[in-house]
Amino acid sequence: MNLQDQPLNKLRIFSFKGVQMRTFHITWITFFFCFFGWFGIAPLMPLVREELGLTKNEIGNIIIASVSATIIARLFVGKMCDTLGPRISYTILLVAGSIPVLLIGLSNSYESFLLFRFFIGIIGASFVITQFHTSMMFAPNIIGTANAVTGGWGNLGGGVTNLVMPLIAAAFVGMGFVSQSDSWRIAMVVPGTILLIMAYIYYKYTQDTPQGNFNKLSAGQATNKKKNGSFLLALKDYRVWILTLAYAACFGIEITVDNVAATFFMDRFDTGIILAGALASIFGGMNLFARALGGIVSDKVGRSYGIKGKGLILGILLLLEGIGISLFATSNTLLLAIITMLLFALFLKMANGCTYGIVPFINKDNIGSVSGIVGAGGNIGAMLVGFLFKSETLSYADAFKYIGIGVFVIGLTVLFVRFHPRTETVVQNVSLEV
Repeated sequence: MNLQDQPLNKLRIFSFKGVQMRTFHITWITFFFCFFGWFGIAPLMPLVREELGLTKNEIGNIIIASVSATIIARLFVGKMCDTLGPRISYTILLVAGSIPVLLIGLSNSYESFLLFRFFIGIIGASFVITQFHTSMMFAPNIIGTANAVTGGWGNLGGGVTNLVMPLIAAAFVGMGFVSQSDSWRIAMVVPGTILLIMAYIYYKYTQDTPQGNFNKLSAGQATNKKKNGSFLLALKDYRVWILTLAYAACFGIEITVDNVAATFFMDRFDTGIILAGALASIFGGMNLFARALGGIVSDKVGRSYGIKGKGLILGILLLLEGIGISLFATSNTLLLAIITMLLFALFLKMANGCTYGIVPFINKDNIGSVSGIVGAGGNIGAMLVGFLFKSETLSYADAFKYIGIGVFVIGLTVLFVRFHPRTETVVQNVSLEV
């Protein structure tokens, strides 16, 4: 057996040796820039709101639109991964996603901006490919940790964009290229261009599996993959829907916060746009370690207690997340808001990692489909809570209060669910090498 053609059972964070680790790093970097492009406009929304004269209801619709296309895209991309492979799937998605990012600056009305924001949402399907490709490269004992690291470091793009995009816009103004009111338009060209560059890099320097690309595998291997890749089988598994609900309560809330945090800090505490973006970036910055921590905990608990133990940890994390969000909603000082945001961000992002520490064990022949369905659940959650933020009768603080209650209830539900009458075997000897 050639070990170079096998999934790795150790995650060597600082290694680029071998196709597995090279793909690992290119995958999380690509996902990082996908998140950067997906939410690049979010910290600039105060400028867009002023220039286009947007109402609270219209901003709410924009928030909903930004995650709606992702629901369909994640389901479709999950099936694409099972058939075409992650390399081709990611390349297609990056090219397609770059187009609305590059063109959103042409918006001259609420309707045109809403349309571009909707189509930018397809970039969110990048998460499914990221998790699928990572699962192809690592052995079962380390899948949870590897998925959590690629997912977490990629999600970090949602925090960095809150910090960087206002600075990019300000730089274009400072160089005299554009007025402040129009700076958001030219700023969005930057993430759009990066997505095109990453499309080339992904196609050129990654491959689908340690053994090779799907289109070059032996006929028997290719046939087996296509035969096993049944979307309907994944749909019929109740555990998939439990994880979908859980992911709506963690990742769905995360992308909602990515969308509204900067505006929330500006409106509630009267901060400037750069400070608001910097504060919002702290939330995303927790992905540097928190999601990976959730994956590591999930893998270690799985060694002794299997999927049942992983599910228990997930339920507890969701309960703590719900409590943290409720405290954040009632914060009446900026310092307290920052502290409580960090608190619920920790549990939320750990829950993200824990969820996808379970996904690869639900149906090992249909990882792409399961990942797509669960991933879509995150966006369904974001879409539903988006209606709270468009309400003229609810403040953003009120919306967060109701979100906290909802997440707590979902956490209780997950705690009392049996994932399977027979516990799946989870391979031991988790190893993370730094």
